[in-house]
Amino acid sequence: MYTVSTKSKIIFNISKRIKQLRIEKGITQERLAALSGIDYKHIQLLESKKPPAIKIDTLEKICNGLSIKLCNFFDDEIFLNENNKTS
Repeated sequence: MYTVSTKSKIIFNISKRIKQLRIEKGITQERLAALSGIDYKHIQLLESKKPPAIKIDTLEKICNGLSIKLCNFFDDEIFLNENNKTS
């Protein structure tokens, strides 16, 4: 199982991107949890200031809940700008 570690700066960008897409879609954390088949509390943690490590299959479930492909999740300026601040 592949996991994005909490020691990696990318986890903060993943957290921001999940929240960004959820808000763009106009859905709550509870609704995203239901659509993704993931516990609501886990969605809350993933969007927090100190997000936990995330497994790729969990991220894929979130993408399915957001009705996007995993590759499109990463197709955003937040991941393209190497100098992007994480705070």
